Amino acid sequence: MAAGTVLAVAVLGLPGSATAQGAHAPSGASDTTGSAPSAVPAAEKAKHAGKKKAKHPGKKKTPGRILDSKASSFQYTPGVPTSTKAWKITYRSTSANGRPNAVSGTVIVPDDGKATPRPLITYAVGTVGLGDKCAPSAGFPDGTTAEAPLVNAALARGYAVVVTDYEGLGTPGDHTYMVAKAQGSAVLDAARAAQRHPEAAKYGVSASAPVGIMGYSQGGAASAKAAEMASAYAPELKIKGTASGGVPADLTKVADSLEGGNSAGYLLMSAVGQNAARPSLALGKYLNDEGRKLAAVVRSECVGTALEAGRGKAIEDVTTSDPLKRPEWQRAIGEHLIGTKRPSAPTFVYHGDADETIPYAVGQKLRADWCAKGNAVQWTSFAGQSHVGTAIQGNGPALEWLGQRFAGQPASGNCGT
Repeated sequence: MAAGTVLAVAVLGLPGSATAQGAHAPSGASDTTGSAPSAVPAAEKAKHAGKKKAKHPGKKKTPGRILDSKASSFQYTPGVPTSTKAWKITYRSTSANGRPNAVSGTVIVPDDGKATPRPLITYAVGTVGLGDKCAPSAGFPDGTTAEAPLVNAALARGYAVVVTDYEGLGTPGDHTYMVAKAQGSAVLDAARAAQRHPEAAKYGVSASAPVGIMGYSQGGAASAKAAEMASAYAPELKIKGTASGGVPADLTKVADSLEGGNSAGYLLMSAVGQNAARPSLALGKYLNDEGRKLAAVVRSECVGTALEAGRGKAIEDVTTSDPLKRPEWQRAIGEHLIGTKRPSAPTFVYHGDADETIPYAVGQKLRADWCAKGNAVQWTSFAGQSHVGTAIQGNGPALEWLGQRFAGQPASGNCGT
């Protein structure tokens, strides 16, 4: 299947995609959702077992520190090798509660003979699901990660790319899906880890090079939050701009739009993600038998299966009482509102006006909020485009805009229009 066809049916893991159905699950992959979300992989624990206490123990908790690395490969569609080098990494990051955790991801560089510093894009994927088998790093070697063609477009421009798997996706614990701080930290620490990778350094990945942040849908939220966090959390990164599309910046408004519809499964995915970050929310006590069955599917499967299982479900269909009406849930979800802080670098924000998944008004509000705070926002609307259509149509313009930032061109944005 050609790359364009793969994207048309598969980007963001919509039903029918290889990613959505878990076709790239590695042999022996298993769900480990019973573990604590910030748990360190068993291999790391064993590696350090019996060792004397380090003289500088804090160093082990340094965000962006590489915990493990092994050679991998990257295909943007099945059966089509690319002229790239890739490494699957596990790196130190920070949970939403401020605790050190371990996150996996993939560093990819063009194998083009260039060794001088090149721009790095830290890329956040859209929803793939909560099962470990759905992680982007699991599908890159055989070309079944849905957004690999979008990543390849960045590599074709000569950029290095690092793609986070996010907390709990490919590592122990439930994936903290749509938990803003955990996702933003994972994106920023992926860039730090890539810049510390000794093999990637041979191909021009350097702390002296410019960095761009990019993502769509779930990745749009992750990249946008990373943009807001960067100046305080990772000030050493030379971030030149952030491109975020289809951003679910207000989870309450997104939930209102999705409930009872074809994409209602996203709601329980998000609820499981919130509970993973804050177990005191006690999601289980609100679920009825149907809700518990659906939650089990959500925790272990990829997005296509989860969406099919949740299709048409209203909150009352899966709960004994609505947790979203509880103040502790409202406070938790309110913490993930994006648009409350000014990004330290210019932003490119794009949205389709026919988006059936993330309301267009949510994207417009993010633009207005950032503009009001003085950020140089370049807003681009795609007329008549759906959620998936905008992911495809917006990728090129987003990369072109980032390229201009890497080249040092000024960005004034279009807030006044």
